[in-house]
Amino acid sequence: MRKSVVVSALVALGTCLSTAAPAASAPSAAAPSAEAVRTVFIGDSYTANFGIDPAGTTPALCFRATDNYPAVAVDELAEEGVPLDVQADVSCGGAQIHHVWQPQDLLQGAAEPQKDALRPDTQLVVGSLGGNTVGFARIMKQCSERLRGSEGTLLPADPVDEDSPASECGDFFQNGAGADWLDERFLTVERDLRRMFSEIHEAAPGADTVLVGYPRIVPEDTSACLEPIPGGTEKPLADIDEDALKFLDKEVQGPLNDLMEREAQAAGASFVDIYHQTGTHTACGGEQRGVGAMLERSEVRFLGLPLPWYVHPNRTGRDLQAELVAETIKHITTA
Repeated sequence: MRKSVVVSALVALGTCLSTAAPAASAPSAAAPSAEAVRTVFIGDSYTANFGIDPAGTTPALCFRATDNYPAVAVDELAEEGVPLDVQADVSCGGAQIHHVWQPQDLLQGAAEPQKDALRPDTQLVVGSLGGNTVGFARIMKQCSERLRGSEGTLLPADPVDEDSPASECGDFFQNGAGADWLDERFLTVERDLRRMFSEIHEAAPGADTVLVGYPRIVPEDTSACLEPIPGGTEKPLADIDEDALKFLDKEVQGPLNDLMEREAQAAGASFVDIYHQTGTHTACGGEQRGVGAMLERSEVRFLGLPLPWYVHPNRTGRDLQAELVAETIKHITTA
């Protein structure tokens, strides 16, 4: 089995990167007159909130946190009188956009296409997808020598080109073969998002769709990434140098955020722009950071071993995701 598939299960077992098991139902604290909105959550490890314990067991290899941002947002909305009837949460670590309509191979078995959780009466579909399709984990491995070694074994990706040194990743992506590779990945994201919105509309014709962006990982001032995390010895982004970090932010994550927003608008969907609202909560944000460091121990263990965060939202980041998603859902359902 290829290494990338093995780890895909660890973000399926883990990232950055399902059966239709329902998430927690909305609490009953809503106003009596409010009708619960029938909702399905889809997405990848940023929706599943890989790294936060405890993780659910259906399927276990998706590492979907019991208290992921969908569950927290549901609770927040119920307290504000906007109840959601969660038909399913099928978010799964390692999911790419095409796993909305295709099965996702896991280390053991496969997760069903996420759209299978949708019903004709589903009213709301919410989730984050795109980061694994653009290949963010592969890009990070291309730029980090440490991630290419044993410390990055569980990161669901191979470098784009193992023969090109990690120290030269900036030039590789901007002037070398990596430039064409990255262009192709963005074209795939664009194409797959368009099909995703079409597939969702076909399965749930009356549903509003909310595409959720990703929290910002690298701050404007990359020098903050050169200091160890509070109380630890690891740098937030391991050994990725400043030039590469700037490239990751300005040429990958920022453009991905913009593309996701454009495609959501074109499809008549809503977009939650988390990237532009988490600039002070990046992986390099010190005590305020909302993203776990690359090689910092997360809350989750697998076969008795702690798994790294691999720059996934910690509890602070999870709460920020939930707050922003809840605001958008409230606007849609009460408009």
